[in-house]
Amino acid sequence: PVPALVIGVVAGLTGFWGATALKHWCGYDDSLDAFGVHGLCGIVGALLTGFFAYGPLSATTAAPDGTAGSMAQFMIQLYAVLSTFIYTGVMTWIILKIVDVVIGLRVTTEEEREGLDIVLHGERLE
Repeated sequence: PVPALVIGVVAGLTGFWGATALKHWCGYDDSLDAFGVHGLCGIVGALLTGFFAYGPLSATTAAPDGTAGSMAQFMIQLYAVLSTFIYTGVMTWIILKIVDVVIGLRVTTEEEREGLDIVLHGERLE
């Protein structure tokens, strides 16, 4: 239970940092903080799970008495995180290219200034 508490606290603090400081430092637009919260917390949780895995909880030769973590399992988790990152990046790029060809990804500067709710949805304040 203690490693689970450590994972929760570290992942939670990482998610908070990602949703506040990292987003502004990198300058990306994420109004729902999806990457900062779900992305970073998921990455940290996956890596720390591998770090704390031991004995019957590990698919490796970690200490069966539960006295030590497993760097081998950590490396497996790291490989899984990197594979997922690459896969989602490539698939997202493909989807965005298709959308760009079909309907386009950007609106004009004039439409953006006027407001997308007005331009795309016809909303009015009356």
